[in-house]
Amino acid sequence: MESGAEQITVLSLFLEADPVVKGVMLILAVASVWSWAIAVDKWLQFSELEANARKFEREFWSGRSLDEMEERGGDRARDALSRVYAAASREWREGRRAGTAGENAQLMLDRVDRLMQAQISREMGRASRNMGVLATVGASAPFIGLFGTVWGIMNAFTNIAAQQQTNLAVVAPGIAEALFATALGLVAAIPAVIFYNKFTGDLDRFGDRLDTFSDEVAARLSRRLSERS
Repeated sequence: MESGAEQITVLSLFLEADPVVKGVMLILAVASVWSWAIAVDKWLQFSELEANARKFEREFWSGRSLDEMEERGGDRARDALSRVYAAASREWREGRRAGTAGENAQLMLDRVDRLMQAQISREMGRASRNMGVLATVGASAPFIGLFGTVWGIMNAFTNIAAQQQTNLAVVAPGIAEALFATALGLVAAIPAVIFYNKFTGDLDRFGDRLDTFSDEVAARLSRRLSERS
């Protein structure tokens, strides 16, 4: 019994598995590594987005004038809030050159708001990149593992029928190989689901932050126009 137990290892389960089950195991291993790589990348990305947003908001509310902030939110802006502000500042500059008053001023504010919303959509698309991979792995990995398990159990029963033996030494290896596929599916799926839910919450908060910032910019520009009129 001890020698048989020593033979049932993770490596032996993979090497002795049916080719189909081996393929399932490899797919799940790749999916797990891929989801962890994406999770690390998204973690760093959202940390950077949060740090840059805080920095820009401090500058925005530090008492600087809109003219001074235009340089910060220029065409070479590298963070999300700067790019949203750059979309507004470009239209603001064009409106000042054309001259704005009365209804024209309101039209300009509407254009500024639409441009900021369009930029917010682009920023959200950039921030949500690869989120679908985490969702796909989390949803499909258990079923892929279950397929490997069902296939492995079918092979195990086929071997039992061929050998006409039902003792534990014959049954255990095949059942273990089959259940190992389910375990790999869960190992791939559980972290992917956790990370997906975590980053979805971060993405929602980031979107709310961008929307709030765009409202603040619109209000500040509207006040500026009111002071000029």
